[in-house]
Amino acid sequence: MMRRALVEVLLYCRHRLAFGHQLIEHALMRNVLADLALESEAATLLAMRVARSYDEDEPAFRRFATAVMKYWVSKRAPGHAAEALECLGGNGYVEESPMPRLYREAPLNSIWEGSGNVIVLDALRTMKKEPESLERLMAEILQARDARIEKYVAGIGRNAVESEGRRVVERLAMALEASLLIRFSPAAVADAFCASRLEGNAGRTFGTLEKRAAEEVTAATGFES
Repeated sequence: MMRRALVEVLLYCRHRLAFGHQLIEHALMRNVLADLALESEAATLLAMRVARSYDEDEPAFRRFATAVMKYWVSKRAPGHAAEALECLGGNGYVEESPMPRLYREAPLNSIWEGSGNVIVLDALRTMKKEPESLERLMAEILQARDARIEKYVAGIGRNAVESEGRRVVERLAMALEASLLIRFSPAAVADAFCASRLEGNAGRTFGTLEKRAAEEVTAATGFES
């Protein structure tokens, strides 16, 4: 859904004129597009890595990583869809556009995949009863050998209390995304993700990347062409 929304937004912004320029030429819109692309890239890598764990029969990793992925991506999808729809304005709201369907369907992920609390409780239970699953996930995360990630996951262990469950699962999900981006994506993309998601060098909405990070993600992903 994120990838489809991003494609629709990029296509629209390359052709829609506003204030004498294509939308994609406006710096503010480019920051939003870069941030949406960043989120889509991270979620895609996460999904592909979990899928690989089924193909290659990695039970310890997939048991825990699946829950972590389902929780986090399901939580991010609605906000991503809402921001993408807004990029199209009224044209994205009317039913002639595919965006309203994506906007309606995005929240369903956290319903048919299990509500957030149910998935988090499952993850916490796995951490306690199958500690090798957490160990395997942490080993995967630390393959990036990056100090930013190591600092971000420091202190996470099998004794996490229920009230902090969402915080723990969220951190593990973003740390795994960051690790995958560092290993398999352009450096500019990985650095922008770590700065905005792990180090807090961004706002709380899409389109609040640091100026340099937005420019580098734009160049690295090539969404202008």
